[in-house]
Amino acid sequence: QVQLVESGGDLVQAGGSLRLSCAASGSIFSINAMGWFRQAPGKQRELVAGITSGDRTHYLDSVKGRFTISRDNAKNTVYLQMNSLKPEDTAVYYCNAEVLPKGSLGIVVLWGQGTLVTVSS
Repeated sequence: QVQLVESGGDLVQAGGSLRLSCAASGSIFSINAMGWFRQAPGKQRELVAGITSGDRTHYLDSVKGRFTISRDNAKNTVYLQMNSLKPEDTAVYYCNAEVLPKGSLGIVVLWGQGTLVTVSS
């Protein structure tokens, strides 16, 4: 069974920093794109940052210059470094990955369980 496990969510003051981690575990052949989404109360889930297998990145406009996505392919892990946090960054953050399991012919899109980031003003 392949799954994503996130960590790093916490309560932080505005202007502070957090680093989220998301590790894929199980029988994995390869991982294509990975990303971080977030969902605030009463709002739709939105893509915050994504990274391809070739390390190309893209970001939500409101986090550009503050957040950095990276990946460690040897550890099947994606990170989100969040700096200069604002109260409007408060949300549940979910990681997402396109995984090719060993012995499988098809890509499986996985979601993490979510980790809560709360930014106080």
